Amino acid sequence: MVRSFFILTLLFCLPLSSLSAAEKSKHVLLLGIDGCRFDALTKANTPNLDKLLADGSYSSSALILGKRYQKNDTVSGPGWGSIVTGVWADKHNVQDNGFKEPHFDKFPHFFHHVKQSMPEAKTLSIINWSPIKNYMVSSADISIDTTSVPKSYQMWDDAAAEYAVDLIEKEKPTAMMLYFGEVDEAGHAHGFHPSVPEYIAAIEHVDSLVGKVLATIDKQTDQQWLIAVVSDHGGLGTGHGGGHNKPEILNSFLIVSGAAAEKGKFDEQVYIVDAVPTLLTYLGVEIDDAWQLDGHAVGLKSESP
Repeated sequence: MVRSFFILTLLFCLPLSSLSAAEKSKHVLLLGIDGCRFDALTKANTPNLDKLLADGSYSSSALILGKRYQKNDTVSGPGWGSIVTGVWADKHNVQDNGFKEPHFDKFPHFFHHVKQSMPEAKTLSIINWSPIKNYMVSSADISIDTTSVPKSYQMWDDAAAEYAVDLIEKEKPTAMMLYFGEVDEAGHAHGFHPSVPEYIAAIEHVDSLVGKVLATIDKQTDQQWLIAVVSDHGGLGTGHGGGHNKPEILNSFLIVSGAAAEKGKFDEQVYIVDAVPTLLTYLGVEIDDAWQLDGHAVGLKSESP
């Protein structure tokens, strides 16, 4: 009787915020913005991405190549391959956009690890660069590619956001990937640089779509989300291939945002392969050494005793 009274007293003494956080289910979003330079993002009017920055940890120079292996081309295939698996291209073996002999069976999309640890988890992928769906995504309960004819990345991004808003409400995914492609398309057409109006306009349009997704997430009051925002590469001129010695291409960015995230700029060098281990760690998925992940969890608050 005394012990029960003590426990009840302790619970009533805890802040209400602590109690509510403990009751909320955990969810993660890997938000990919292809070909987005951080210096252009900070110049653009992006209130929604700015909010994610303010509510988390970030790096303006998350490297797209690791120390151990740097032979792959600086294009989307190896970039997204490394992001979704948490390993570098010598392991997943996507060296360019050819996908000749990918090893995603050995180094799978992070959904695989989520489902292995949490079989009841719902996983959702919404993309519009088709190789992600065709080669990389596995263990997805719902996998959507919004590409269609005629070609229009802006239209495809609009559709991706609409699917996201609808399915977050209906499916309540535990782990989700959402990809936007129009920023990269604008860079190839007009130039990857903060001074290019069309490039800035594409970033601002994507930000408006991010706002719709965040508004939907905010309505899920019984859920607590961790959001990792990342790009696969930067750009220089109208391209980004062969960028091994070009900081404008090598430097991507990483934002880790949510109630469980530390606030401010990362003190350490971070890499695009750090996004997946961060999301898995937040969900409580125990990282197995056998997975050979090259990234590690970053930006998360230390758990209280």
